Amino acid sequence: MSRIVAVEYVTLDGVFEEPAWSGPFFGEELQAFQFANLMEADALLLGRVTYEGFSDAWPRMEAETGEFGVKMNSMPKWVATSTPADLRWNARALEGDVVAAVTALKADEATGSLLVNGSADLFNSLSGAGLIDEYRLMVFPVVQGAGKRLWADAATPRALELVKSDVTATGVAILTYRPASA
Repeated sequence: MSRIVAVEYVTLDGVFEEPAWSGPFFGEELQAFQFANLMEADALLLGRVTYEGFSDAWPRMEAETGEFGVKMNSMPKWVATSTPADLRWNARALEGDVVAAVTALKADEATGSLLVNGSADLFNSLSGAGLIDEYRLMVFPVVQGAGKRLWADAATPRALELVKSDVTATGVAILTYRPASA
């Protein structure tokens, strides 16, 4: 069975959209963390909005980001979208119900490790269905006040088990959780 790892930027008050607020805190430690996350992944699993942002930016950034950019641009992408989209950049749309489509992907061992970044609606759908195997959260010492929250108000209650924690020199807490075994 394949596994799904969600890696998310989040503020202390739970906001995880448009993480421009992360810039002042992003240093070598987070760079290394993100590099390791990408290198262990076999494919990206993205919502349409995140996919569009990534596909616009990353092809132009490969020269300056080296191995990270090469991997980002060359790896397969699965995109959750309900609107017809011009998918390029090694991407395919998830057909039909996203939870059913991702469940099928996850059941296929050949899929490998799927990495979710951003993608609020996709994140909440997968989390609510119990499909995320590991949550890697970068909690930034910022209060945003407004914006999309990591878990939507209608999130399914669930217990998580902390399996790893680190704090960077800039005060970002890197917390790794897995669903708790009941």
